[in-house]
Amino acid sequence: MFNEKIKKLQEVIDNSNNIVFFGGAGVSTASGLKDFRGKNGLYKEKYEKTPEYYLSSECLYQEPEEFYNFYRDKMNCLNVKPNIVHTYLADLEKKGKLKAIITQNIDNLHQKAGSKNVLEIHGTVFKNYCDHCYKEYNVDYIFNSKDVPRCECGGLIRPDVVLYGEMLPNCFDEAIKYISKADTLIVAGTSLTVQPACGLVDLFKGKNLIIINNDNTPYNNQATLFINDDLVDVFSNLK
Repeated sequence: MFNEKIKKLQEVIDNSNNIVFFGGAGVSTASGLKDFRGKNGLYKEKYEKTPEYYLSSECLYQEPEEFYNFYRDKMNCLNVKPNIVHTYLADLEKKGKLKAIITQNIDNLHQKAGSKNVLEIHGTVFKNYCDHCYKEYNVDYIFNSKDVPRCECGGLIRPDVVLYGEMLPNCFDEAIKYISKADTLIVAGTSLTVQPACGLVDLFKGKNLIIINNDNTPYNNQATLFINDDLVDVFSNLK
């Protein structure tokens, strides 16, 4: 059954020239990063408060020490390397088949693999700025500092990441345009349960909706092809 589905996926890719990839945290787990809802995800760990709170704008501005303790411990991806999923997609883009990568991840791994058109709808840890004067700070400054990072003007330095309770960036509108025009949408490594990101799938009107995930999603019945398997195993078998 696995080989049959891989063959079908390969045929779809070979016959498509306007592919969009929409990925979640599961894309980066093979690189050593934890996802949120997987069996070994952050939600399975025990904290005094929830991961949603630690990664919220409320925590950042009311308890910045708590925010940065969690953020530095769990979101540091400076030394993480891309895996086969990232490199395969970068190659697919070079071939002209993949038009855009829409990612919920903030780890910059698609860019490290060589992808150019990456829409980071939840932002990135690699950009940081002062919330008062908007001076920019590099990622090393954030992860190498010991206390709450402050700008020389006194403002709080924050990551350019969409925290819980915040609006999505302008590139979300661009993501909508790419998905609405695609003939093939490959969704991988996401549970498709977090709004408004998962709502992007509803906007797809093309021919092939491919979902690849270890767990079921609410969109399985809408998929042209659902592959319930490890992403590394799937992408390692593609040409």
